[in-house]
Amino acid sequence: MMKLFLLFSLFAFCQGQNTWREDYPFIKNASSVSKTKAYDYIIIGGGTAGCPLAATLSQKFNVLLLERGDVPFDNKNATLLRNYHIGTADSSATSAAQYFVSEGVYNIRPRVLGGGTSINAGFYTRPSLRSLAELGLDPKLAYESYPWVEKQIVYKPVLNPWQTAVKNALVEVGVTPDNGYTYEHLFGTKVSGIIFDKDGNRHTAAELLRSANSKNLDVLIHATVQKIVFDQTSGKPRAVGVIFNDENGNQHEVNLSKNDKSEVILSSGAIGSPQLLLLSGIGPKAELEQMNITVVLDNQFVGKQMADNPLNTIVVPFNRPMTQSLIQLVGITRQGVYIETSSGFGQNPDTIIYTRDNSSSPEEELPRENFNAAFILSKVANPLSTGELTLNNTNADDNPNISFNYFSNPQDLQQCVSGIRILEKLVRTKRLIDFMQPGNDTFEKLLNLSVTANYNLIPKTAEVTKSFEEYCRQTKITIWHYHGGCHKDKVINSEYEVLGIDALRVIDGSTFVQSPGTNPQATVMMMGRYMGVKILRSRLGKAAGI
Repeated sequence: MMKLFLLFSLFAFCQGQNTWREDYPFIKNASSVSKTKAYDYIIIGGGTAGCPLAATLSQKFNVLLLERGDVPFDNKNATLLRNYHIGTADSSATSAAQYFVSEGVYNIRPRVLGGGTSINAGFYTRPSLRSLAELGLDPKLAYESYPWVEKQIVYKPVLNPWQTAVKNALVEVGVTPDNGYTYEHLFGTKVSGIIFDKDGNRHTAAELLRSANSKNLDVLIHATVQKIVFDQTSGKPRAVGVIFNDENGNQHEVNLSKNDKSEVILSSGAIGSPQLLLLSGIGPKAELEQMNITVVLDNQFVGKQMADNPLNTIVVPFNRPMTQSLIQLVGITRQGVYIETSSGFGQNPDTIIYTRDNSSSPEEELPRENFNAAFILSKVANPLSTGELTLNNTNADDNPNISFNYFSNPQDLQQCVSGIRILEKLVRTKRLIDFMQPGNDTFEKLLNLSVTANYNLIPKTAEVTKSFEEYCRQTKITIWHYHGGCHKDKVINSEYEVLGIDALRVIDGSTFVQSPGTNPQATVMMMGRYMGVKILRSRLGKAAGI
């Protein structure tokens, strides 16, 4: 694997390094920070929510966006569909995907401008109106904010024969009706948007920065925030700035402008935002004191009720070559699971092989995905199992301790079993049997094959395929839909302001009780735009102009 990871660096950095700078002149290395400039808004995290939020607020105010990772634009592992798994399998220190393990399940969190949109499977779909109501969002403003995202980076997929077969098979086994192509969350089977264009190029939340007022926006990459700075002289703590390390390891402090409306906004995701609150002294007093962190505010709920949607899959080896595809359609079932599929991408790094191409030197071998099969995925829609996030140490670069307590609630396990039963029906349809290799055309054989194909650290027992419950427990993986840790009425209020702190908000998936829709990226990007518009209208009224 070391050879592979050395090649990642070459693969990522030897591509048109300066081509993106003309479109994004405001993106610079963290070491170029101004020593004197103050900002109306400092946003921590240039990810799925942070980029649209920064672009929107910059229309009227000076904004600093701090991102700990690099840009995705010149990294082919982040930008090309065909390199999707190569990027997610990279566990090197400079990878756009930072690995961590929870309960034997391999997980990744983004470390790149654009956040999860730069490393995910690319599916774009809105949640239900009920889900928007549970989030406390104004449906009118939400439905004005989604198209702002969609017009810039969302595309209609072209289904390959496998995706088409799964779509029709879902309808055949009762995941009805066939809702065609739509962004809306509807029971049945549907095709939805993707953030890959017809040529397989990824378009991320980072591209939403093109909508920014470039005169009002500074984006610093390789800026790893260490903590938020507070003024506590007047009683109630007030966020006044941020301390971060640059790409050379040098430390800097940036401050808000002297205006009572200026704010620090945390948009570092479900892992990063609660972690940074804790590192900044906001969280359970006993936990902070154990880490020798000065307590700014004792809040027992920071990092609590963390959740992830467990995923289980069946692998289907093909009897013919098939084009690669990621998530393009979904079956939204009434059993509390979502069914999706991908083709031509493995889960285990062993499916990556080395090849030479005409542009390579004789000594150079490039990694290539070698997996002529598909995964059919079943995701538990609204898990009731929750865990927590606690600090592992006080190093902001390191992962905190994270537990999701997968399947600790028996209802989640039963939903998983329901999903596996739907997968059993699917692979017994003639539409899918026609794609299978001889000898792998029974569900029992596919289950046994899938045990080795599903990539986690959980020891497999002889009982793994004896019951669907055991299959769920022992082959569980993630689809990276983490949420929680900064819930409303516990850590933030209805305006996403941190309780007990002035001039500090959290705007990202850490505020979700449930992951919205089948895939949350649409709603997280929408939230960045939505809250940017709300903040501008609150400060400026009609003068906001949006």
